[in-house]
Amino acid sequence: MFLLHQLDHTVKKLKGQIANALTLLNLGLGAFAIMFILQNELRLGLLFITIAALTDRLDGAAARRFNSTSEFGKQLDSLSDIISFGVAPAFLLYQAILFVFGLPGMFVTIFFIACGAIRLARFNISESTGFFVGLPITAAGCILTLQLLLVPFIPAFYFMLITLLLAIFMISTFTVRKM
Repeated sequence: MFLLHQLDHTVKKLKGQIANALTLLNLGLGAFAIMFILQNELRLGLLFITIAALTDRLDGAAARRFNSTSEFGKQLDSLSDIISFGVAPAFLLYQAILFVFGLPGMFVTIFFIACGAIRLARFNISESTGFFVGLPITAAGCILTLQLLLVPFIPAFYFMLITLLLAIFMISTFTVRKM
C-alpha cells in the first residue's frame, strides 16, 4: 500500500513538471536560435524560433491538462518567452536587415526587446482574464521572425517600421481574446 501511494505521488509530481520541461525546451530552442543567428545562419534561427513557438503552445496546454499551473510556471514561461520571442526574433531581424541603419537599427532592436519585457512584466502582475492586454510577445516575435522571408522583396525601411509597430502594439492597452 505504501509503495502504491509513493508511486502515485511520484507520477503526479512528474505530470506536474511536464509543462515546465516544455517551457525549458522553449528556452533552449530560443537560445539555439540566438547562437545560429550569431553565426549568420538566419534560416536555422527562424526554424528554432518556429519550433519554440510550438513548444510554447504545448506547455500551456500541458499545464491545463495536468492541472499544474503555478506562479513558478508563469514566471518561467515569461523568462523563456523573452528569449525565444523577444531577443531571438529581434536579433534575427537585426542581423538580416536592421544593421544597415547603424545606431537607429540597434535602437529599434533594443526597443522591441524592452517592450516585450514590459509586456511580460505587466502580464505577470495582472489578474488572469479571458483577454490579453496588448499584443502577446509570442505573436509579435513570430510575426517579426517571419519577416525574414520578406527581406529580399521589401525595402529596408519597412522592417524598421514593422519592428517599431510590433513593439508599440505589445505595450498598448488594446485587448486580444485568449485562445
